[in-house]
Amino acid sequence: MTNFKRTTLATLMLGFVALAGNVQAAPDWSKAASRTITAVYPGNSPIEWIRKGVDHSGARGMKKGETCVVCHEKEAVDFGQRIVLGQKVEPEPIKGKAGSIPVKVEAAHDGTNLYLRFSWKQPPSAGGSKMDADNPVKVAFMLEANKVELAELGGCWSTCHNDLRTIPGVKGDKTKYVKDGSLANGVFYDLLQWKSKTNKGTDGYVADKRVMEGGKLLVDAKGEQKGDTWTVTFTRKLTGGGEGDINLESGKAYNFGFAIHDDHTHGRYHHVSFGYKLGIDADGDLKVTKQ
Repeated sequence: MTNFKRTTLATLMLGFVALAGNVQAAPDWSKAASRTITAVYPGNSPIEWIRKGVDHSGARGMKKGETCVVCHEKEAVDFGQRIVLGQKVEPEPIKGKAGSIPVKVEAAHDGTNLYLRFSWKQPPSAGGSKMDADNPVKVAFMLEANKVELAELGGCWSTCHNDLRTIPGVKGDKTKYVKDGSLANGVFYDLLQWKSKTNKGTDGYVADKRVMEGGKLLVDAKGEQKGDTWTVTFTRKLTGGGEGDINLESGKAYNFGFAIHDDHTHGRYHHVSFGYKLGIDADGDLKVTKQ
């Protein structure tokens, strides 16, 4: 074999090794942290309503440090049903819309990547207008590093305010934001979203405004529907990100919540989880351990 052929073969072999190193191996989901979480229809319930004791009795509990999960997790199905029927905080009910969606959430990491998988059965369509004609389904989740006010108690509700678009009576196009939001001061949520049309994800953040790009930690986001069941899997690097990315360190827990827009909906017409703790080799509602 000539020196040229040896050099060429060696170069090809190195290329194959590098390519193999970039392939992300799926975790063993049977060993992953798992929890069924009910995503509820929130109606018109911005953070200002939640903090107002006259309308929301749980406001007193929040002042004592009680989380939304403590008060509402066991009654989540009834909670969502009353809202979706217009019995509470929904002046514009959508006939036939599901009040809640039980979602199986699984999580694992391998020291380099965090893997999150969401699985649920698609509720019957309400048959209303297609607010987002391009996307029958979208899935998003947020992570927060204990710096946003009320994030530990109310999850992603801290991004929902009474002056946002789709709130009844509001004019304008303002999207989600957080009080005193600032990337420089670490007061933000890391936001990742998957869309069914492209079967791809975006990596952004919510600070003084919502931005759907700038992050560098999303590796992959893929979803599929088999029969009436959707499964969406995110692969995200633990550390080393860009704008609006939160580095996830072993031994620490982070505020975590997710939302599902089904049936071509957008804005506040989604189903959302309460706030939970995602522990990276640490205690949490989902304790994510290394595989």
